[in-house]
Amino acid sequence: MARSDDDQGFMEMALQQARLAAAAGEIPVGAVVVRDGVVLGAGHNAPIGQHDPTAHAEIAALRAAARQLGNYRLDDCTLYVTLEPCAMCSGAVLQARLARVVFGAAEPKTGAAGSVLDLFDNPAVNHQTRIEGGVLADQCAALLRHFFQQRRELARQKISWPLRQDALRTPEQAFVDIPGLPGASHYIDDLPTLAGLRLHYVDVGPADSALVFFCVHGQGAWSAQFLPWMQAVDAAGYRVVAPDLIGFGRSDKPKRESMHTAAWHGQILEELLAYLDLPAFVLVVTGLEGAWGLNLLSSAPQRVRGLLLCQEQPGSAGPSTAFLAPFPDRGHQAALRALPQRMPVAPETLAVLRDNWCGPTVFLASDAEALFDTDAVQALLAANVHPVPHKKSAHHAAAVCTFDLATLKSRFAG
Repeated sequence: MARSDDDQGFMEMALQQARLAAAAGEIPVGAVVVRDGVVLGAGHNAPIGQHDPTAHAEIAALRAAARQLGNYRLDDCTLYVTLEPCAMCSGAVLQARLARVVFGAAEPKTGAAGSVLDLFDNPAVNHQTRIEGGVLADQCAALLRHFFQQRRELARQKISWPLRQDALRTPEQAFVDIPGLPGASHYIDDLPTLAGLRLHYVDVGPADSALVFFCVHGQGAWSAQFLPWMQAVDAAGYRVVAPDLIGFGRSDKPKRESMHTAAWHGQILEELLAYLDLPAFVLVVTGLEGAWGLNLLSSAPQRVRGLLLCQEQPGSAGPSTAFLAPFPDRGHQAALRALPQRMPVAPETLAVLRDNWCGPTVFLASDAEALFDTDAVQALLAANVHPVPHKKSAHHAAAVCTFDLATLKSRFAG
């Protein structure tokens, strides 16, 4: 029988099948059938595309394996599937006489391998198949959550996004010349603190990535200035999320300057994190302007696995057409006027950095002296944290991205 390492490897193959299902608009479930270390069949969900209620991933993989063997009995075979099988698929497994089923995420609504019922735990059945669940469960569940989250967002986007009377929204034509990441833009307006304001965020990369970056722009920026770096991270197979805080970027812009406080923006970030249900992530903030991002270390410490502290946005070349696009006139610039260029870090965050922070830390700066002159960095140094410094070159952003990815993989992955 397969060893644990083999189980993870074959479940990775099932996850690849699940991603194919997601790309086709199907619920992302994938499966492979294996005997003696050889994959005999693979399949993914396709009931919508095939107009077939039985076209589940498990059924497709079983059929492919049976054709390969020339036999409907699949003795000594193991089925790897990313989601706990339903009653139909469990019945097919028993009919095929599989020796073993290994699944990833549990299915609390229709699972027939222990969650809702257990068709495999009945001594009256004339064949017994061994069950093992929870292999790469987090990755399997993350892929499903991301799929359904995207479906909910698409449903929202089919209706108009009402604009509050006390807010402005930058016209879409202002962003025509700004490059973007296809399919990466998302909107949400039903977080409690938003109270109907529309917030934009970029979410790119695989939902089950082992390494996730949460990028928080500074007071004078927005998510587009992370773009070159996000493209490189996405190409490397990692996930990156970068919101536009209210008043910035593609998000709505309240007219009243008094709405913009660090505490208010911080609360929205916490609610967005809860909504996205991200695994532990690397927090990416700017050293001189990123106080509201750093404050997540005290308000949501269990979510932060590492810290990337930048003097500027990674890959940013400073103010540009992209920087100015969201702020076409004074009315759209309330947040810029309301918030100081250099926001103070909350005392409780400084205490965390000084007394409790022990996660991996990377500094990225073109002007090391300016970055090291911040309260947050001084607190890190006081805590004896030994960061990896990097003096950013004047070369194109791609050179910085190359350094980032090589360094971040070694520092943060694991």
